[in-house]
Amino acid sequence: MHRIIQRLVKKLNILILRSYIGPLIATFFIVVFVLLMQFLWRYVDDLVGKGLEWNVIAQLLFYASFTFVPMALPLSILLASLMTFGNLGERYELVAIKAAGISLRRVMMPLALIAFFISVGAFYYSNIVYPYANLKFRTILYDVRQKKMALNIREGIWYSGLEGFVIKIGKKEPDKVTLRNIMIYNHTKFQGNSDLTIADSGKMEQTPGGNFLLLTLYNGYNYEEKTGRNSEIKKPFQRTRFEEEVIKFDLSQFKFSRTNDEFFRSAYYMLNTRQLSYSSDSLAKEVNRKATDLKRSLMGYYTYLLKSRLTDSSIAKVPVIKVTPPLEGRQKDEQARIISNALNLSRNAKGSFEYSRQSISETTTLKARFEIEWHRKFTLSLACLALFLIGAPLGAIIRKGGLGMPLIISVLLFVAYHVISFTGEKAARSGIADPWKGMWISTMVFLPVGIFLTYKATTDSALLDAEKYKQIFNRLFPFLTKKAKPGNEDTPAL
Repeated sequence: MHRIIQRLVKKLNILILRSYIGPLIATFFIVVFVLLMQFLWRYVDDLVGKGLEWNVIAQLLFYASFTFVPMALPLSILLASLMTFGNLGERYELVAIKAAGISLRRVMMPLALIAFFISVGAFYYSNIVYPYANLKFRTILYDVRQKKMALNIREGIWYSGLEGFVIKIGKKEPDKVTLRNIMIYNHTKFQGNSDLTIADSGKMEQTPGGNFLLLTLYNGYNYEEKTGRNSEIKKPFQRTRFEEEVIKFDLSQFKFSRTNDEFFRSAYYMLNTRQLSYSSDSLAKEVNRKATDLKRSLMGYYTYLLKSRLTDSSIAKVPVIKVTPPLEGRQKDEQARIISNALNLSRNAKGSFEYSRQSISETTTLKARFEIEWHRKFTLSLACLALFLIGAPLGAIIRKGGLGMPLIISVLLFVAYHVISFTGEKAARSGIADPWKGMWISTMVFLPVGIFLTYKATTDSALLDAEKYKQIFNRLFPFLTKKAKPGNEDTPAL
């Protein structure tokens, strides 16, 4: 009998794991895909019209998908847990399992182990993979955003993409090479619209290497207004006619250049826990040093000021000292000089204090960013575990499977988790709360809720039973319940 129960439990574990792994993987990739589409929608203006190669866009999307894992993984665990236990409850399989003498705690055990290993893997992912992927993603995104739009001169529209020149063409022939009615303003001398070139026609060609654009103009004029630094009433004006003229434009500004990764490597979101701890300690020492320097500076300005505290009883014992005003008996020019020196000293003291205060504030804010990222490495792991403890028992309680009710509940719970987490992180960044409080507040809220739901589900408590809450409401507010009296019932009409 014992062996039969062991085989039954083994098959049951395999069945539950199969029911859980499938929705987990599918939900994870669906969430990553949705977040990736949101990313494309957000940066579509920086990607379209720049002539980027497909491998650059593929690398950008590849590394961007890795940065979405901290948001996609907890949501997929929550939804997969709700779906798995919701399906078991809806098909009355949980009832059959409990009738066989197997508790819900025993059924949740294999999935709890899976969630635990995922949490451990999530920590190593946040500490090792995420900084590297974030470094590559932000480097490529920076290069893409710095790249100029591809060369696209359209008919009847002023084009200012070429640095130092503004071009307008009247018509472009079907061969895309021959141009008609060309106007070019040369702004390379930084003298406004003083240099204009007009031509009847021309040809636009690129050099074999694509580094330069050759614009050959035919039958035109160059108009140049000579201007100098001094404003003159009469300024020379020059007009030159040409039959053929070649203008050479540098196209290196349109090429996609890659920035060295070392340029971003020292940012706080590119470091692991050891590097973040070292940087945070260094910034803490720098804050203490700046505070000490500020204190010494203020003591230097106020060396001759004496601060004393006198009570009402001790004021009468203080001898009256006659102090001669420092300006009394001095000449007016000397008085003005003394007042000017005092004002300058006060302004210098105020400026030094404001500069030091701003510097300390910026360093403290940067230190908080490093501490926030350090705590973020651990919050992802506990978020996965906390949301599993919420999803699994909640699915067993509501007994609804599929993608309907579990999806709605998962989204609502995850939005609540994300709002609490974002609010706490924002409070930590602004200095309202300590970094550990701001980063752990969402976990401190949801982990007890998960433990409570797990306890209720394993003890078969009627958590979502409407009749149970109705009975409690009637006991608390008996005067609100109306009791029907005999003989007052409405009789149906014949």
